[in-house]
Amino acid sequence: MEIYSSLGIQAGISIFSHIFFIGITFYALQAFRLDQLFKKGRTIQIQLIYILLSIAIGSSVSNFILDISNWSKQLPYIFT
Repeated sequence: MEIYSSLGIQAGISIFSHIFFIGITFYALQAFRLDQLFKKGRTIQIQLIYILLSIAIGSSVSNFILDISNWSKQLPYIFT
């Protein structure tokens, strides 16, 4: 049962991490003026680009942080 509990906790942390970093990325992308790159009246496409960029960048950052965390937990196995 301990394995299932550990996997559940890890899944919860991963979901929270992804949502957190996607939100931070969405907030950070608001500083850019991407609307100048698009034609006038393309509001839906601009919003879609913000969402897709937020998901892509936020997920990448989250995966990086989670990988570093998992690798740091595995470092003690070098000395066994």
